[in-house]
Amino acid sequence: MSATQSLKEEHQVILRMIRILRVASEKLEKGETVSPQVFKKTVDFVRTFADRCHHGKEEDTLFPVMEKRGIPRQGGPIAVMLMEHDQGRGFVKSLAEAIDKCERGDATAKTAIVQNSRAYAELLSQHIYKEDNILYTMADRVLSPTDH
Repeated sequence: MSATQSLKEEHQVILRMIRILRVASEKLEKGETVSPQVFKKTVDFVRTFADRCHHGKEEDTLFPVMEKRGIPRQGGPIAVMLMEHDQGRGFVKSLAEAIDKCERGDATAKTAIVQNSRAYAELLSQHIYKEDNILYTMADRVLSPTDH
């Protein structure tokens, strides 16, 4: 299996968690009771799997090899992906802070949970589409079988 195919499969796992996050935030916005654990587990999954594991593979391995093969890091698709990784980390940080506030009784924190959940879900859905359909296609053109 190629490196990009493996990363695409990881995207499918991440997208399943994004669907859970969307449903939970919709319910919370409607005033339904949603356990803070749903959001906490989502944050843990995102930080551990999506960011540390998946984005780590891209940032530490794939992107540097692509750069060596002629895909520019600055001003191109790699730069956009890195910027979006950072944006996502910001949404997840704000989501985690809002969860903590909500658990301490701050009722206004529910709005921040919904906003950051939605923003992260939207960002990551679009991000995954761009990687699967643009960036990884570029990678497949420039990477050798040994690179994969």
